[in-house]
Amino acid sequence: MTVTVEIPDTLAAAMAAQGGDLSRVALEAMALEAYRADRLSEYEVQQLLGFNTRMDVHGFLKEHGVYLHYSLEDLEHDIREADRYGTLEATRHSVENRVG
Repeated sequence: MTVTVEIPDTLAAAMAAQGGDLSRVALEAMALEAYRADRLSEYEVQQLLGFNTRMDVHGFLKEHGVYLHYSLEDLEHDIREADRYGTLEATRHSVENRVG
């Protein structure tokens, strides 16, 4: 879809003087606001802006002062995964010590 936005020439000139493609500036601003308002996910921002990885999205959001959506449930999941990984790592290390 193509979206056309009209802005005064003086504002366009001022924005262009800061460098960058005005179309890209507008697209990034839209993506940032949609993410802030929880209308786009990280993945959707990644697709919209053509980033290769989630880390690219995280860097983009951080650069623009936008915090990741990270809930208590996300934290609890990450803790469980870290605990599970720690248990697996300890088991692997124990087996390696017995074998080698």
